[in-house]
Amino acid sequence: MKNRLLVFIIFILACGFYPDVKAQSTEIKREYLTPGKIVWQSDNSGDVLKNTKSLLNQGIHQADLYGGNFCEMKNADSKQASFVLDFGKEIQGGIQLVTAGFPGKDAITVRLRFGESVSEVMANVGEHGATNDHAMRDFTVQLPWMGKNEAGSTGFRFVRIDLVDNNRTLFLKEVSAISEKRDIPYLGSFECSNEKLNKIWQTGAYTVHLNMQEYLWDGVKRDRLVWVGDMHPEVMTINSVFGYNEVVPKSLDYSRNVTPVNSWMNGISSYSLWWILIQHDWYMAHGKFDYLKQQEPYLKGLLAKLCNMVDEDGKEHLTGTRFLDWPSSNDGATINAGYQALVLKALKAGRYMLEQMKEQQISEKCTEKITLMEKTVAPSSKSKQGVALLALEGLMDAQKAGEMIAQDQSKGFSTFYGYYMLEALAKVGMYEEALTIISEYWGAMLDLGATTFWEDFDINWMKNAGRIDELPADDKVDVHRKYGNYCYKGLRHSFCHGWASGPTAWLSQHVLGVHILEPGCAKIKIEPHLGNLDWVKGSFPTPKGIIKIECKRIANGEVETKVDAPKGVKIVK
Repeated sequence: MKNRLLVFIIFILACGFYPDVKAQSTEIKREYLTPGKIVWQSDNSGDVLKNTKSLLNQGIHQADLYGGNFCEMKNADSKQASFVLDFGKEIQGGIQLVTAGFPGKDAITVRLRFGESVSEVMANVGEHGATNDHAMRDFTVQLPWMGKNEAGSTGFRFVRIDLVDNNRTLFLKEVSAISEKRDIPYLGSFECSNEKLNKIWQTGAYTVHLNMQEYLWDGVKRDRLVWVGDMHPEVMTINSVFGYNEVVPKSLDYSRNVTPVNSWMNGISSYSLWWILIQHDWYMAHGKFDYLKQQEPYLKGLLAKLCNMVDEDGKEHLTGTRFLDWPSSNDGATINAGYQALVLKALKAGRYMLEQMKEQQISEKCTEKITLMEKTVAPSSKSKQGVALLALEGLMDAQKAGEMIAQDQSKGFSTFYGYYMLEALAKVGMYEEALTIISEYWGAMLDLGATTFWEDFDINWMKNAGRIDELPADDKVDVHRKYGNYCYKGLRHSFCHGWASGPTAWLSQHVLGVHILEPGCAKIKIEPHLGNLDWVKGSFPTPKGIIKIECKRIANGEVETKVDAPKGVKIVK
């Protein structure tokens, strides 16, 4: 399959008009972070590096005339002064360096390397997949005498600083990371008796938060693009955590405006299907009919095109690049099965939205095709991606699909389509199995030192794996350098990818039990499923306010639930 970046050429060449939307907040907040530790330094003798630990002190972001016990860097003979800082968590942004006075007043050159792992900052561009694609992560900058410089805009946790100039001495007063993300509150929450699940929920929310920049991105280091299909798990997380935010309609409209209806979004036919599904789920969560009405012309044209691509036997024949997720991208049978389910799902969602707008002609055409597709024997699949989609749309026995997905637990899962596998497990009440998989699969990334979820992950990578926040060791597998496939081989692999946030939305919906029944959360069903948990509590944002939920297992094994809902939200159980 062609690299999606080639497909995106059409996307970025086009331009469009972005209609105004009501914004919760467009402010990108800057926050300074002090390094938490020095992971590595090139010399411990004091010949080229002195007092590096001074950089662990919180700075004031100001050069001054007063002397101090600052970090001293100088290159000597064959020794080069360099060190690696750890800022404790993945961020999106850059770095600020404050200098003291140093001999000679000419600017001094340093090399900066940003990385999502220690392994990445120790590599050169071109080595083991290390790249400057989308965001510069390896470059040189000049630092002034008694001043400061800010550089970088990428996703990172670690920074390596090398002194480039010979026969010069640099005094570094401060080094701070500059975190840039939307200044928005976490309105939704989730807490239960399993601390690992709590951390997974928070990590998924934080992963998406970092990607809510000017637009909703795939990743903050690589793939800083609007891939509309990949947005669906992100949008479900945003609905569960942040509520309404203008980054979603802004990104949806951008994808619509740059894609003629006779083309496919991002050149991938399933991504136009995901645009329909996101519009549906966004409308259900926020009930903004005026915004939905703006989509009517494009939605009608897209649905008419889809109907024309379903034959009299109920088989879909979508053109363009046919893609579900990377791990299944070479599996034609799975792609065919997934497409049959996604087309059916999109037609149902599209019909519902057209009915809301009192549109009949295309709606009736959708009904005709839905009826044909529901009677069709769907293509079979042996992958967890394929059976999940088929089961969710009633195209295969849901219990059989659940058993296939739960087999071998986390094996065969993917960070993107894992969300839909979990949804298929929930459909047949396999909540304990789903919770076990979430803890094992997404929890494994945390066990390796991750603070955000990755573009891809295979549970088999855990065998003898080293942590990403430590120097690679000879007796451990360097996960970032060794693994990855397709467009994300080695260090090019994104370790902060919003499509991997599915458990956050899933835990809010199925464990906390929030099911939206009517647009704008006007009617919500609260049906918690604790699985093997003792208790769960949390909150869910709606346009009318925040719903608060507390559930606990009582002596007879039943679950006692308390709900506090805002006026205007009807709660059913």
